[in-house]
Amino acid sequence: MKKNEFLKAGAVALLLAAGFMSVPASAQIDLAGNWAVREYQDWQERGAGPEVVDYMGLPINAEARAKALSYTASTLSMPERQCMYYTPLYRLLGPIGFVMWADFDMTGKVIAWNVGAGGDVGGLKIWMDGRPHPSQYAPHAFNGFTTGVWEGDVLTTYTTHFKAGYLRRNGVPISDQATLTQHFMRHGNQLTLSAHLEDPVYLTEPEVLSRTWQLDSLANIASPTFASPCVPSVEVPRLEGTGIVPHILPGKNPFMSEVSEMYHIPEEAVMGGAETMYPEYRKKLKADYVAPEKCVRYCCGWRGGAESGNNAPGLDCVTNGGGGNVVPRN
Repeated sequence: MKKNEFLKAGAVALLLAAGFMSVPASAQIDLAGNWAVREYQDWQERGAGPEVVDYMGLPINAEARAKALSYTASTLSMPERQCMYYTPLYRLLGPIGFVMWADFDMTGKVIAWNVGAGGDVGGLKIWMDGRPHPSQYAPHAFNGFTTGVWEGDVLTTYTTHFKAGYLRRNGVPISDQATLTQHFMRHGNQLTLSAHLEDPVYLTEPEVLSRTWQLDSLANIASPTFASPCVPSVEVPRLEGTGIVPHILPGKNPFMSEVSEMYHIPEEAVMGGAETMYPEYRKKLKADYVAPEKCVRYCCGWRGGAESGNNAPGLDCVTNGGGGNVVPRN
């Protein structure tokens, strides 16, 4: 080989080597930062919360429906329940921001991602070092046990061993046999979590949820890194006085027909089930559905307030069921 050919071949080899060295092992991206909730996405569900009895769109079975109908929010005021955290799914159900950061080993490799606590949901540690999940007989914690793996530029996590909790903020249950798969997808300053929940006890099909957060560069509205200590206290008289324990007996839920009467939606649909998840179900209701004459609740954009300046920008906000009450555009 001539000298100039040898030098040219050597230069090509160096360029190829440099190219291979510059290619990352996987398309991992940085998820660290303070991620703020934006309530204009699914505002009723994520902000104010659902109606007391509204299970539409949930693939629940009869056991889950019966348990949900026995639920009353007053049970949360009982001392033995005040410090009970929600499951990791609650992060997608409520108005919660969070902070994310990574743990590194001595070589700089990420061994875990952390999702900070917020409100009544604890933090989440996502192990990235390939460790296995515990035995099925291992104790269950509120946050469960989570492992993660990069699939391209998407962080996919799998959570098991979490305690029983709620699928919707009106008492629809999740059992301690449920598993949760989440996909963390970042696009610029937006972070989307897509969750896939399976529960052999209460669900006949998987439940899928998707929510988006926005990067908060000021770092002043995200949730704390770790949960604050909880000290239970007696908030209202119970056994010490009147002897009342919050409960709803079977068949006695006073809100059973509230959504049906308010929105003219058949009670069968309100009670949920896998069939109500799909668009085709609307065709089944179309023949008998008659829209209400006026809106009487959640009529004011994504903020829901009746005062001027408290509704979404550029939205005419009808309040008090109409009748001429229109909040001006802001």
